[in-house]
Amino acid sequence: MIKFYFHPGPNPMKIALFLEETGLEFELVPVDTLKGEQHSAEFKAINPNSKTPAIEDNGVRVFDSNAILLYLADKTGQLAATPENRGELLSWLMFVATGLGPYSGQCVHFTHHAPEKIDYATNRYLRETQRHYQVLDAHLNNREFIVGDELSIVDIAAWGWVDKVGYVLGQDALATYPNIQRWFNSINNRPAVERARDMGKDIQFKAEFDEDAKRAFFPQNYAV
Repeated sequence: MIKFYFHPGPNPMKIALFLEETGLEFELVPVDTLKGEQHSAEFKAINPNSKTPAIEDNGVRVFDSNAILLYLADKTGQLAATPENRGELLSWLMFVATGLGPYSGQCVHFTHHAPEKIDYATNRYLRETQRHYQVLDAHLNNREFIVGDELSIVDIAAWGWVDKVGYVLGQDALATYPNIQRWFNSINNRPAVERARDMGKDIQFKAEFDEDAKRAFFPQNYAV
């Protein structure tokens, strides 16, 4: 059975949605990142990069959300798109993995968490995040899904970050990107999304982003 190392952030939620869409059996293993559990020796044996999500599948470890999506899609044949669309799937999956996700994360960091205001950094990551949204919005014109004619792991990968657009770009930001808004509403209304959002609701994760949480989340900022 798959062990799913989980904390309810944008990247782990992608895996939660894949599992709920496909009905794969799994064991949920909570990792409280605000308490620093991702830095334990036990978890670093699963993901040496000390981030969630990660999975173990009968002795095989896989970390990074997009790698996990690709691994599970390839293994099960589910949500993998058609062979004809393989190039498109890989291209857009990397677009999320190297662009939409990281720029959104850095936009959040410099807008909400940086200890000092750095106008250049704030503007740089905000504008690049907006540019990635513009690229995706143009691509989604007259499209129901990002790749092909049915849901794929690319939709799931993008959904994980677009779901947080209010915190990344501001409330009502999706109104600027009508094609993404239409696509997001369609994905977000799927029954599996509600089940994914309920995952881990019975687990008492730390909620306060206090000084200890900052040290756990941004340890490099406190390196001697």
